[in-house]
Amino acid sequence: MDWINSIAATPFYEFAIILALAALLGAVGQLLKQPLIVMFIALGVIVGPSVLDIVQSKENIHLLAEIGIAVLLFIVGLKLDLRIIQSVGKIALLTGMGQVLFTSFFGYLIGLALGFSSLHSFYIAVALTFSSTIIIVKLLSDKKEIDSLHGQIAIGFLIVQDIVVILVMIVLSAIQRGGDTPLSQDIIQTLLAGVGLLGFTLVAMKWILPQLTAYLAKSQELLTLFSIAWAVALASGGELIGFSGEVGAFLAGMSLASSDFKESISNRLVSLRDFLLLFFFVNLGANLDLSIISGQIHTAIYFSFFVLIGNPIIVLIIMGAMGYRKRTAFLAGLTVAQISEFSLIFVGLGFAVGHITSEIVGLITLVGLITIALSTYLILYSHQIFEFISPALSIFERKGKLSEHEYINIKFQKYDIIIIGLGRFGNYIADTLDEHTEVSYVGIDFDPAIIKAWKTQNRNIIYGDIADPELLEQIPYQKSKIIISTVTDLELSKHLLKALKQGQYEGEIFITALTEKDYKLLNDFGAKHILRVHTMAASNFYNTFIQKIKF
Repeated sequence: MDWINSIAATPFYEFAIILALAALLGAVGQLLKQPLIVMFIALGVIVGPSVLDIVQSKENIHLLAEIGIAVLLFIVGLKLDLRIIQSVGKIALLTGMGQVLFTSFFGYLIGLALGFSSLHSFYIAVALTFSSTIIIVKLLSDKKEIDSLHGQIAIGFLIVQDIVVILVMIVLSAIQRGGDTPLSQDIIQTLLAGVGLLGFTLVAMKWILPQLTAYLAKSQELLTLFSIAWAVALASGGELIGFSGEVGAFLAGMSLASSDFKESISNRLVSLRDFLLLFFFVNLGANLDLSIISGQIHTAIYFSFFVLIGNPIIVLIIMGAMGYRKRTAFLAGLTVAQISEFSLIFVGLGFAVGHITSEIVGLITLVGLITIALSTYLILYSHQIFEFISPALSIFERKGKLSEHEYINIKFQKYDIIIIGLGRFGNYIADTLDEHTEVSYVGIDFDPAIIKAWKTQNRNIIYGDIADPELLEQIPYQKSKIIISTVTDLELSKHLLKALKQGQYEGEIFITALTEKDYKLLNDFGAKHILRVHTMAASNFYNTFIQKIKF
């Protein structure tokens, strides 16, 4: 170990070892088909003080982790369509506040039942309340579900949680300072500063950023550099006024959400985000002492079980009572099945003011490791889990009109064509069909922004997700002549073909294949009509242009 520590004493060599181990563990994870986040958590533990103790330049690691978090939340804000805030704002606020209150209450009772004091139970309960925005956003982004209804609702109530934890930490910080200023004054000053930051963001979004980004877009590199600088600047501004850097970075992304260049910015920052988030997990492991938490395993399992099972059930109950379908409520509920990095900061403040012991800090840290690791699997395999337990979840679903009808324009009449997936290809198909008024069609998509856009254009639209096993129950497919799926996911295409066959659908089915390998697999699976977008585009180009040129 001494030779490792001597090499790691130089930051450059230290980072070289960390990155080499990250690549090695990533390769092992890929071989074992394990999520990358789980391997990064393992990396944090390995390079931390409990195993190799490689991390010596903790300040450098922490800084990179903070920048990674800022870039992550910036991208989330960048993808947020301001038009849907009004739609999901109410459910996000009520679910977020309801989950915070119920989790705190039941967590407190569990703490008392396990023999903890009233004060310790309070700290444990509050720490179990908050979920990790960073982990959830990363997983939803990887699954391309940020734009889905459950993804937008989850992001909404995670932001509510962040605001709540900020207010709680303001209280603790005031206690830690010894009450130099009244607590009410601290809270009012922070809230006013937050309103000021929001006002500045809105002004920049309307009168400054459009012209500035249009000028900078002449150079992609300069536009990317400005985006990172803007994200980090507002993140640091958020921390400066007493809010978290997460809130500031999120507002920075939101301010560019209506920009014509947001897709270009987002695509260029994704790789940087993934690289920097590696240091978030390294930073987490560097502050972990396994010797403190070794005696807390049994207790940690009880609390972890509550977080993994109890938190999603609380969300299911709240969203079910508000009229949301069990699938949307379940997928949103799984996003609160872990505790947050804020939970660790919260108990750290509690320890600093002498309210809790190091054993409580170790307990919450262990619960964090367990729940983050296991919830990663729950979210990655959420659709398969839902399909398995779907019948048991019906008790959470309210009968009658569902709140999701806000996103649905269902007309159960006969449609000639059903288009599943309304991205570029799906929209082009719809545009072409619009030229032939004798053809009736309806579109299916899960993105609330697309739903609203199609409603504005008076196009027939149904909110639905091809990954939903109950999709065919929501759409009038039996009387249609053609079903077109523009979704390029091989397994989802197979699932649709199988479901339509079981439903004895007699019309024509068109499935989209992105690669030649997928085309062959779908052909072997029995697909009769397979659309190959790139091949079709090349053929159309030849027939339209090349064929008319005399060589």
